[in-house]
Amino acid sequence: MSDKKVINYKEGRPNILWICTDSQRFDTLGCYGNDFVDTPNIDRLAEEGVLFENCFAQNPLCTPSRGNFLTGRYPVTNKLRQNGQDIQSDETLITKMLDEDDYVCGLSGKLHLSACDHRIKKFGAEGWYHIDDDAFYKGTEPRIDDGYSEFYWDHAASDHFDSSAYMHWLSEKGVEFEKSVRDDCEYVQHGMDSEHHQATFCAEKAIDFIKRYGESIYPWLFSVNIFDPHFVLDPPDDYLEKYLDCLDEIPLPNYVEGELENKPPYQKKFHKRQNYDQRTEKDHRMIKAAYWAMVEHIDTQVGRMLDALEETGQKEDTIVIFTSDHGEMLGDHGLYIKGPFLYDPAIQVPLIVSYPGTIEGGRRSSTLVELGDLAPTILEAAGLERHPGMQTKSFWSYIKQNGELEDDFRDDVYCEYYNSNPNDPAQYCTMVRTHEYKLINMHGQDTGELYDLKEDPGENNNLWFSSEYQKIKMKMLERMTDRMAMTADPLPERIGIY
Repeated sequence: MSDKKVINYKEGRPNILWICTDSQRFDTLGCYGNDFVDTPNIDRLAEEGVLFENCFAQNPLCTPSRGNFLTGRYPVTNKLRQNGQDIQSDETLITKMLDEDDYVCGLSGKLHLSACDHRIKKFGAEGWYHIDDDAFYKGTEPRIDDGYSEFYWDHAASDHFDSSAYMHWLSEKGVEFEKSVRDDCEYVQHGMDSEHHQATFCAEKAIDFIKRYGESIYPWLFSVNIFDPHFVLDPPDDYLEKYLDCLDEIPLPNYVEGELENKPPYQKKFHKRQNYDQRTEKDHRMIKAAYWAMVEHIDTQVGRMLDALEETGQKEDTIVIFTSDHGEMLGDHGLYIKGPFLYDPAIQVPLIVSYPGTIEGGRRSSTLVELGDLAPTILEAAGLERHPGMQTKSFWSYIKQNGELEDDFRDDVYCEYYNSNPNDPAQYCTMVRTHEYKLINMHGQDTGELYDLKEDPGENNNLWFSSEYQKIKMKMLERMTDRMAMTADPLPERIGIY
């Protein structure tokens, strides 16, 4: 019998369950003050962890935001500033760093660090059109050495991708993927039932992983990248049903008629292109109801994953992170979906971090935090040094302290949009936001947005041209140039005097 000691690579290092939804606004959960949406499981997570009230994405689109929080580097730095670009092979994801330090990393759902739809859009007399409608990418999303050893990829709830693990999962169950537009609202679809929904698939892969690695000597990280509540809106019918009984009570979007006259021209153009004024009050309410129903379904899946941690005895050993890659306009300010709009609904996201027994739970933090801060935070929690190319800031020590959390982690947050979802004409804008003010500079257009967030938290009244706010505008522009300067790439590292 060998007396050789078995190495336990866990040795107190936490597992990490990282749940990231797609396009989920900060105001969609009970714990964030939404009285319509029933989210008991995510609310329970907040009761056991730290809830950040002011977390902001560094870009309102998927690829730039995901590249940011997986590398800790701003989109303009890591060259993922647009949807439809491929991540460069010399970038380092935190999952790769964890993999090299004995973590087992897995993923279900979306990654979106490379182009997943190879059609090219052009703009003509009739608007945007595709050169080749058959040019969907048929393989798995191109990957660099990302550290994921288990990879159950599905870009979206769609049958366009032959290598979708979700489609294979449905096939194994003998279920055909199907959607259909509802008769009562053209903007909402009948989705798959709850048992066969994409969010359920993502959760089941995570639960299987949690169970298989419960007794492992290796720590693990699993990324649960649910596509919901991203458009197209397709909740399970039974989750939407309850909202149909109270549709008239659902608030209409935050939109003041005429507010776009004093805002950057592209917003008015986008508003018109979306046929916003042709949508009825019922349409707006149905869209919000479907979006909320998808959030409720996400909550059900989160509950199943949290139960799996408890059932396998891993709850005390696992950091659980719940967040989203960016927000959604949802009709606010006369706009839907996303674009060169840096309103809070587009960039402010939920962020909850739980680690029972190590991080004191039941606390809320009002401090400003950037979504990109997750990368160095996760590394520090796992006992790893930050990557030399990182530009963001770890909040691990901040939440490890006991008692009330001070509002002193960040003085401001930064966001950039460098024609991230190629627009016509091209749009470039940057934002800096404090608790009191938000400034957005539309580069090359001699215009922008300035909001007094204390007086106008809904961001309806643009003060960019107000004579009373010119000193504040100049101070915020100075703050913005400071933040833009800090996006200079730290790499390559300096190795000599000269």
